[in-house]
Order: sequence, then C-alpha cells, then structure tokens
Amino acid sequence: MPNEEVLVDARGHRCPVPTLRLRRALEAAGRGVRVRLLADDPMARIDVPHFAAEIGAVILACDERDGGISFLVAKP
Repeated sequence: MPNEEVLVDARGHRCPVPTLRLRRALEAAGRGVRVRLLADDPMARIDVPHFAAEIGAVILACDERDGGISFLVAKP
C-alpha cells in the first residue's frame, strides 16, 4: 500500500541493533512503504545514513524526537 509507514522502535538498543532492525523492516516492506526508525543510540546518527547510502535507500526525514532520533526511510 503506497505511503504506508512501518514503525521500528529500537530505543534502548545499541549499535548495531537499530540498523539491523531497519534492514529487516526494509527487506520485509513492500513497494512504496516507508520505515520510521526510532533510536536513542548516538551512533545511529552515523550508522543509519551510511547504511541507507549503502543500499540505495533514501532518508526522507531525520529529526530529534522523545530524547532520541527519528529517521523516515524509503525503500530503494
């Protein structure tokens, strides 16, 4: 379903768990589905953009939220 959003809450987990959960969600997502990753590990600010670039995913939004960071990622 286009514009559907999947939430992946990886708060409380450290590297590499947030990125691994994002990878799994993107692999399972259908075409047009966006994945929102919530993370509070400071390394996610570095790891997630590198991972997205590696697989050709697009980070549509990145903002501070609830003491952590929220990434909205579109599947390549």
